[in-house]
Amino acid sequence: MMLDHSLSPRPSRRDLIAAGLALGSLPALAQFRVEITGVGLTQLPIAIAPLRGEEAAPQKISRIVLADLERSGRFVGIDASGATLDEASRPDLSLWRERKADALSVGSITALADGRFDTRFRLWDVVRGEDLSGQSYAVTRADLRLAAHRISDYIYEKLTGERGVFSTRIAYITKVGSRYSLWVADADGENAQSALSSPEPIISPAWSPSGTQLAYVSFESRKPVVYVHDIASGRRRLIANFRGSNSAPAWSPDGRTLAVTLSRDGGSQLYTISANGGEATRLMQSAGIDTEPTYASDGRIYFVSDRGGSPQIYRVAASGGAAERVTFQGNYNISPSVSPDGQTLAYITRSGGAFKLQVMDLKSHTSTSITDTSADERPSFAPNGKLIVYATRNQGKEMLMTTTLDGKIKARLAGQGGDIREPAWGPFQK
Repeated sequence: MMLDHSLSPRPSRRDLIAAGLALGSLPALAQFRVEITGVGLTQLPIAIAPLRGEEAAPQKISRIVLADLERSGRFVGIDASGATLDEASRPDLSLWRERKADALSVGSITALADGRFDTRFRLWDVVRGEDLSGQSYAVTRADLRLAAHRISDYIYEKLTGERGVFSTRIAYITKVGSRYSLWVADADGENAQSALSSPEPIISPAWSPSGTQLAYVSFESRKPVVYVHDIASGRRRLIANFRGSNSAPAWSPDGRTLAVTLSRDGGSQLYTISANGGEATRLMQSAGIDTEPTYASDGRIYFVSDRGGSPQIYRVAASGGAAERVTFQGNYNISPSVSPDGQTLAYITRSGGAFKLQVMDLKSHTSTSITDTSADERPSFAPNGKLIVYATRNQGKEMLMTTTLDGKIKARLAGQGGDIREPAWGPFQK
């Protein structure tokens, strides 16, 4: 199986929101490091044996797979060092049961004459003694990490029944010195590729539903302007450059429309505009400042408004109409992100001067704080809804983190060089 993995390639968003509502190093590349903290209540013990031939390979596939699975919060690794098994082996599963493993992955990696690498693996259910099959990937050196993520996706789905997100991508912004960069990286933060670099701020990256384009705001014309950027070609198009501020793009579920915040008619208000640009349509009339729109899977738009006297999260039909307030606890709630199933809202609340990631059950409207940091920013759901990526600061360092929805398993991602901001988790790869 051939894998195709081609990538061409602020003031802070929260500062802008605060201003507007009050109104409102380069990342380290290709280094393997994922720090995981926390203990989940139910984690499946899994052994990922080193692939035969892995020591001579450019990437340690088994380590990437194990880190992926542990970061999900659903698995705990069992020591498999010293195992000499491959996909053709018939492992003695009784030995792995003695090691308390419920599942075992074995495989091999072989350099091919054309320069590619043949990566094979097989998954075993140790408890039931079942062969759960496997896959093979013949990939270039550049795609070995993607092959590892594909293996992780396969194992995750086989053992949980849910789709894995390890081969998806994230986008984020860095500021190093006076230079801003928009990066597209693997879901573990590694393998970052530059999509745009500018001496002027870049903010608010948002993935198209197809995962082929990013919308964002650039200040390169000395005012906030919305662009859509094709990831593969690097080409981009101007979407919104109206009088005043053009900001906070969000894609509709069908990818045809963007919701944006414009101030062309006075205060910051929500509009919709074709993903190809053109005239904008005002969504509703508000005496307050409306910003940070985000679409839910049911088509409704969640957004932030100070119409009630303080920044709170509301929602409205995609066609406009009466807005419904969603958050009531605290006097400062911003940066809404809705889970793909529409059941959970992640957002940032300010409490005692700290900015904390919250998760709300939208049925019960019960909110829970799931971090112990105080400078959390811009949550974004993984496409399977099981993880959230966010930016934060800890011990003086900016970093990207992922967390399970209960906050019990957190992982620090690569790319911690410089000032890291505004992660956005992309959709499943087609």
